[in-house]
Amino acid sequence: MKKMTIDGNTAASHVAYAFSEVAAIYPITPSSPMAESADEWATAKRTNMWGQKLKIAEMQSEGGAAGAVHGSLSAGALTTTYTASQGLLLMIPNMYKISGELLPMVMHVSARALAAHSLNIFGDHSDVMACRQTGFAMLASSSVQEVMDLALVSHLATLKSSVPFLHFFDGFRTSHEYSKVEGFDEANNYAEIKAIFDKLGMQKYVDEFKSRALNPEHPIQKGTAQNGDTYFQNRETANSYYEAVPAIVSEMMKAVSEYTGRAYHLFDYVGASDAEEVIVVMGSGAETIEETVNKLNAQGKKYGVLKVRLYRPFDATAFVGAIPASCKKLAVLDRTKEPGSLGEPLYLDVCAALLEQGRADVRVYGGRYGLGSKEFTPTMVLSVFKNLEAKESKNHFTVGIYEDVTNTSLDFSEKFDAAPAGSTSCKFYGLGSDGTVGSNKNTVKIIGDHTDKYVQAYFFYDSKKSGGITVSHLRFGDKPIQSEYLIDAADFIACHNPSYVTRYDMASDLKEGGAFLLNSEWTSVEALEKELPAKM
Repeated sequence: MKKMTIDGNTAASHVAYAFSEVAAIYPITPSSPMAESADEWATAKRTNMWGQKLKIAEMQSEGGAAGAVHGSLSAGALTTTYTASQGLLLMIPNMYKISGELLPMVMHVSARALAAHSLNIFGDHSDVMACRQTGFAMLASSSVQEVMDLALVSHLATLKSSVPFLHFFDGFRTSHEYSKVEGFDEANNYAEIKAIFDKLGMQKYVDEFKSRALNPEHPIQKGTAQNGDTYFQNRETANSYYEAVPAIVSEMMKAVSEYTGRAYHLFDYVGASDAEEVIVVMGSGAETIEETVNKLNAQGKKYGVLKVRLYRPFDATAFVGAIPASCKKLAVLDRTKEPGSLGEPLYLDVCAALLEQGRADVRVYGGRYGLGSKEFTPTMVLSVFKNLEAKESKNHFTVGIYEDVTNTSLDFSEKFDAAPAGSTSCKFYGLGSDGTVGSNKNTVKIIGDHTDKYVQAYFFYDSKKSGGITVSHLRFGDKPIQSEYLIDAADFIACHNPSYVTRYDMASDLKEGGAFLLNSEWTSVEALEKELPAKM
């Protein structure tokens, strides 16, 4: 493996390229860079595991891309696509067909909000949760490193199971975050991935898939219309395939873990072995909660977090088996809103799993967080644990906002800093298209690729992008960085647009003894005293 400083989109596309013969694409924020990278690599004549260059088919809509994927799979070509938000919803009709015909593929999704009362182009799980009935297996990644590793798990598992996979990770927070990761070398036709592929004997599953292709030399029947006399029973014939998925995913996780040294399971628990309060979550929030749990437990608390990897099919036995026997209360956090439901999707699955597995003694509390890329910080994690500890815990709560209409919010006024000691945090304020974001991307790549430091870079900008404010959040440290939230305590802050000094409170996030750099034409003390606000 080799060190790579890349974002989540690039990590997903990097692995997908190794397994794919065709990619049918259509751009939509924030998934577009996955298709752009694949197109760029194909143009540069990069080859997949079989020595073939990826064939790119750019369609005129997401619906067209999904139709092309279905047709390509039916013709026997290993095919992938990348999408998000409304684009994913346009693919749902074809997703039912792909899963119904047991066609193996992986769809990589940078999960994004849906346009409801307004448009929002940022991250949450609203789109992928609309797909949980399609028949696609669903695997969640929490970080850029996990995107690299679990993308491989997805592609291996879909071939053996014949069940299509939706591999998702948080839009922007993971898709656009730059991080130093261990990646699979693409040299020699992805020889590293091919070695894992061959060790598992995966070629026979590829051959089986291709043997079902539409071909006049060996015709098959598919795409029929069935009436009430046969449809129901034929629909149930897929049961055994889905029942086999959790074990197959576990097998592939074990194989990838043995190669990488990073352990993955269907559900991963982190925290005190005798914890009574545990948070259940999936996506980038899991990293923030783990960082917070580690800090709180070091201070004497006994908390835990249960990370959901395989969301569909939901293995109730594995889920309950991962919960500490001491657990009395669970907080289940969903990054979506389902109006009118008894609770959000993950919450309902957890309740059903506990009931069916005889753990109804565990009290479950559901909450919503992070919609539309709303911040989710250690301070908010602490408020969730405090709610669990309360004598009367609030159910169906929100965290990260103060909602004064139906009063669902948890109070998060008590600040908590979970950032590990020894890391350096920097913020850069710029104007969209002024080069600040680009130069900071180059900075983290240089430091990540040419030093032993771990790096993380996340770029905040509004939907205007060009011409709007940008804030680059850079972290450097000697240990892997799990801080999946914006910097609120910086060692260094730079402002590249002097007009911001009267518009934004930039200095308040500066640590004691930190440095502030202002790029301006005010060169004298008198000019600075005249132009800078007194607070600064």
